[in-house]
Amino acid sequence: MRYAQGGGLTDAERTTRERLRLQAVGRFESGQKNAEIAAALRISLRSVERWRRAWREGGETRVLSKGSPGRPRLSEAQIARLERELERGPLAHGWADQRWTLARIKTLIGRLFHVSYTVEGTWRLLKRHGWSWQQPTRRAIERDDDAIEVWKKETWPRVRAPRRSAGPGSSSRTRPGSRWLRRAPGPGAGSARPRS
Repeated sequence: MRYAQGGGLTDAERTTRERLRLQAVGRFESGQKNAEIAAALRISLRSVERWRRAWREGGETRVLSKGSPGRPRLSEAQIARLERELERGPLAHGWADQRWTLARIKTLIGRLFHVSYTVEGTWRLLKRHGWSWQQPTRRAIERDDDAIEVWKKETWPRVRAPRRSAGPGSSSRTRPGSRWLRRAPGPGAGSARPRS
């Protein structure tokens, strides 16, 4: 069974797991086979095999859990150095753009301090030290905000089409009160008249 970062077990679960390990050691000493032990203790065969190997190599103390590995911590001096490096930007550390991602910061921590964090652990570390998640603004490099404001105030009002006034009428020919279209007079054509 694989555990999450930090062991993934509560203290009570860890105590239960230790009890199972000690029961397995007692069964190793009595000569039981791995499959029997796994079935009796309701644990995986692979765990029993791993515990038996450790027991052969170093006895009971080798089988006992070493506890949660915990999370590696950076000293205050290392945190200060990390912040200075983050302020230099990703370009200074070999990335092609100016975005700090958690994966990049995790890699940077590993390069600088030879300490391994998960992406989630990196986020918790940054959050604990006052860093926040930010979405980069997507704007063209060539954007000129002053020119945009001038265009909005001067050019747009001139080119904007005036709104048509709402008047009575309908485009339907069958509805009373609808507007009648007139045909342009042509050879032999008169004006359009309402049908009777």
